[in-house]
Amino acid sequence: MTGWSCLVTGAGGFLGQRIVHLLMEEKELQEIRALDKVFRPRVKEEFSKLQNKIKLIMLEGDILDEQCLRRACQGVSVVIHAASIIDVMNVIPRTVIININLKGTQLLLEACIQASVPAFIYTSSIEVAGPNSYREVIQNASEEDNHENEWSSPYSYSKKLAEKAVLEANGRALKNGNTLYTCALRPMYIYGEGSPFIYRSIENALKSNGIISNVGWLSTVNPVYVDNVAWAHILASRALLDPKKASSIQGKFYYISDDTPHQSYDDLNYNLSKDWGLSVDSGPRMPLCVLYWIAFLLETVSFLLRPIYKYRPPITRHVLTLANSVFTFSYKKAERELGYKPLFSWEEAKQRTSEWIGSLVKEYEKSLKPKTQ
Repeated sequence: MTGWSCLVTGAGGFLGQRIVHLLMEEKELQEIRALDKVFRPRVKEEFSKLQNKIKLIMLEGDILDEQCLRRACQGVSVVIHAASIIDVMNVIPRTVIININLKGTQLLLEACIQASVPAFIYTSSIEVAGPNSYREVIQNASEEDNHENEWSSPYSYSKKLAEKAVLEANGRALKNGNTLYTCALRPMYIYGEGSPFIYRSIENALKSNGIISNVGWLSTVNPVYVDNVAWAHILASRALLDPKKASSIQGKFYYISDDTPHQSYDDLNYNLSKDWGLSVDSGPRMPLCVLYWIAFLLETVSFLLRPIYKYRPPITRHVLTLANSVFTFSYKKAERELGYKPLFSWEEAKQRTSEWIGSLVKEYEKSLKPKTQ
């Protein structure tokens, strides 16, 4: 692994930034190429401060631009493909999601073949495995259980096909005659400082007198802290570049969780924000089965109106299923084969995330104060 280099796609995103930060601590790494469509000014400033012994190059380009991908891959040892469009509410057109999540992955794989990149790690999603029904209880499942998402929702569907393409590419011949090794990581719901989902939840709560709306009161999930997910990517990179380890992990996927307690999405939001006076809505809740049928009717209306009007239902059966299922997975296989152990405990992750939420609360309160001359 002496003198290796790494390309990270989606490097300006929530997870991508953490991957770059941890890569900067790799002793044998010589160069990091951070690729994203656009880097926000804050991220550019942050990355510019990371420059030390490791060369960090920021590349702005489209994941669908073949020439851009080929240039980015030249001379690279490992590609960590974290770029993706996450959309569970079907706000973004289906074709856009499929193109970026699936076609973009296929184009990147081909660029790796042409540039003779020996290792490819794909950031997959727990949604590749499901859940398929809120009535089905899945607890501490493993990779061997072969759970597979049956929904046609564009995000989960595109991630499933993209992961399949990555794992099927394992063993392909590179242009220089060597072999491509691939693997995929399936993180649980990722939380932590900068989470776009938590940000929206807190923002809406602050506008509602500190009341967090009910999202998933019936769910039981095992969320994972963002830095622990990033750490799993570092370990996968090391393993694929190690001839002694690569043979045992190539072509496989791994569930990535940590020691965050199993809890509902609502409890997670509460546990992370309670120190700042926020609470979960304790008002009456409509039975989930009733909500499910309402969602079905709204989806039917959307389908019937499609020829003349684009109507997006406020809730869907898929979202209700995602938010209210008992769906937990073990990281034991990643522990055995990747040497994965969480870098941060639940208490550490909770404190760091809570402090970030506190900064959001203070910023909001400051914005409410009348300006003085």
